[in-house]
Amino acid sequence: MEEGKIITIPGMGDVSIRKSRRAIRLSITVTGDGAIRVTVPPRATLSQAKVFLSEKADWVAKQRERACRLHKQRRELTARLRPLSREEATEILCRRLTCLADKFGFSYNKLTIRRQKTRWGSCSGRNNISLNEKLAWLPGRLMDYVLLHELVHTRIKNHGEEFWQELGKYVDDVGPLRRELRHYHPGLF
Repeated sequence: MEEGKIITIPGMGDVSIRKSRRAIRLSITVTGDGAIRVTVPPRATLSQAKVFLSEKADWVAKQRERACRLHKQRRELTARLRPLSREEATEILCRRLTCLADKFGFSYNKLTIRRQKTRWGSCSGRNNISLNEKLAWLPGRLMDYVLLHELVHTRIKNHGEEFWQELGKYVDDVGPLRRELRHYHPGLF
């Protein structure tokens, strides 16, 4: 099999097949724009890759549908929201985190604002909070939910029952907000 081969599969369209010396098993990736990539270990054949693809056709279809839905959400969101510069986002997040920490008596060591692909925020064991700059694009109630989530982690380092009870003291409707946040993803922005 050639190094980067494109084949056409009925019902899927063009599929990129690529051999990798590091691959241990066959794997399929559906990219954000719906493109399909199959990574093949050194000893696998093209016919094995085709069989694997046909076995995973339902999964591929679901992933492409999800990618299409996310792409549509991204377009809708960016059409509604005013783009923020990194400086504006940093200012908004710093100001709001400080306000919530002061209001509820939390303290943290250091704040870092980053552009992350998969996380809204995190809190280290040393109470350093890292926030995704894209949080500033979220509706205010969701931004506050994430900020308070990280602030509660300065006191409780896990996601056990105690953590959710503590978060519930500062956030009304934790469950609905948590579910609503799942409709957003840092990659949407």
